[in-house]
Amino acid sequence: MTTVLTRLSLTDFRSYARADLALDGRPVFLIGPNGAGKTNLLEAVSLLTPGRGLRGAASAELGRRQPGENQGRAWAVAAVIEEKGEPIRVGTGVETPGAARRSVRLEGEPVPPGRLAEHQRQVWLTPAQDRLFLEAASDRRRFFDRLVFAAEPGHAVHASAYEKAQRERLRLLTDGPLDPAWLSALEARMAQAGTLMAEARARTLAALQEEIDSRGDRPFPQAKLTLTGDWERMAAQGVDLAEIEARLARALAAARERDAAAGRSLTGPHRGDLAVVHAEKDRPAAECSTGEQKALILNLVLGQAARLSRAESAPNPILLLDEVAAHLDRRRRAALFDEIEALRLQAFLTGTDEHLFEDLKGRAQGVHVDASGLAILDTE
Repeated sequence: MTTVLTRLSLTDFRSYARADLALDGRPVFLIGPNGAGKTNLLEAVSLLTPGRGLRGAASAELGRRQPGENQGRAWAVAAVIEEKGEPIRVGTGVETPGAARRSVRLEGEPVPPGRLAEHQRQVWLTPAQDRLFLEAASDRRRFFDRLVFAAEPGHAVHASAYEKAQRERLRLLTDGPLDPAWLSALEARMAQAGTLMAEARARTLAALQEEIDSRGDRPFPQAKLTLTGDWERMAAQGVDLAEIEARLARALAAARERDAAAGRSLTGPHRGDLAVVHAEKDRPAAECSTGEQKALILNLVLGQAARLSRAESAPNPILLLDEVAAHLDRRRRAALFDEIEALRLQAFLTGTDEHLFEDLKGRAQGVHVDASGLAILDTE
């Protein structure tokens, strides 16, 4: 289902008092000096999906703040999404300064944030993910869960249910009362949601690996992917979901004393990791060069975007690539641009130098970003 952004409007969002950008559906490259607000524009686009956006910022942090102001202002991000040729108006923001939760409107009517997933799917890559293979397992889980969520929006619901029950269980274990019936009920919720999380992760990993294996003609390194968690492994092996759920519930019950002593939950799908190996060199990604690591991550993102772009019953993905082009040589930049065009994706890319996007001119919109505002470039 082809969907594209045709207009983006910001009010008191981050560094922007007001901004309005008309889009024609082609890829967009944003150029300008560091600190000009390029990433802020990408973050605004990312808030057109459920969740906290590509920076993971709380709503109270997103309002523009002038010198001397103690908190950010009320802010808004509005967009027009063209879906099957029909315009749909979407908006999100907060109506009072410092509000903790953002509201979402669809055609002017308030709706739950989850409804955004019906009209937008996004995959992004930011400089914060450059050290993905060197950071903690939790960072890789978040990265991979975002890929899962882009394909299966219900994954976020299951993850939220799991985390809520996990917090309540840990509170009982550490602060009491140690009510066995209450603990069993919470562990049953965790087991049910955790099993669905593990299944979705295993399903996404298998589909993504198949996609990556088919991409041998691209100048990006191939990767072998593995989920190290016990529950994901069982799901990948085809173990019946009811059996996984029962095993997880038993494991949680058996771990009560240990978790209480540790002050954290040591069993469950929140403990797994994404392992990535450079296929040609048969070397863990963490041991590869910085350039190889970045190319591996990019190939994961492109592989996910490619497979999602073929889905006929869901919105095609939008790619958000922050400062990616600067880390690629000319050959890989050209391959990236060619793939974006071949997949007919609307992508937003940022960079400080216009020459980075020389191979995109004539087939993308260029926008210059600086303190004075936004200006469409002549890229023909």
